[in-house]
Amino acid sequence: MDKIAPIVCIFLLGFFGLAQEIEQGVPWSEDIRLTWADFKGKVPPAEESAATTASGISYSYSANLLHHEVHLDFEVNAYFYPNESWYRPKLCNENTLAHEQLHFDITEIFARKMREKLHRTSFSDDVKAEVKKIYNDILRELQEYQERYDWETNFSRNREKQQEWNQKIMMALMDSSRR
Repeated sequence: MDKIAPIVCIFLLGFFGLAQEIEQGVPWSEDIRLTWADFKGKVPPAEESAATTASGISYSYSANLLHHEVHLDFEVNAYFYPNESWYRPKLCNENTLAHEQLHFDITEIFARKMREKLHRTSFSDDVKAEVKKIYNDILRELQEYQERYDWETNFSRNREKQQEWNQKIMMALMDSSRR
């Protein structure tokens, strides 16, 4: 049996401005799917993984006091970072690419969760700290979820589990777009 290297995902988790300092990201879109041509990073020396998807969530907001209530205008986006994402062509196939796409889709699900949480929250005059806490909580959940995805699918090698996750993420995207 061929030796298959695990797939590693990097989550560039930055808030407004941080992700742009790393590189300009590609925003998530339901109409655009990743291709191997999008993975432009160099494979790090001594790296054994088959591929790495660098994705993350960024946000910006402004807060205004209206009638003794804090009103928040915000933008939250999921991004893919091509120059930080890479793959080993000899170790990857279309199943690997689909696995990597799902990592990006999962990032979008958590961007939507953050948007929903910001929309539902009543903020005090300590809005900066409250937004930062929501963001950090979302990032922690996202990282745990991404790790669980890799372990349950054995980095795409468990085809049955991969199909289950494909369905699970597709349904989550559909459900969250209806809200």
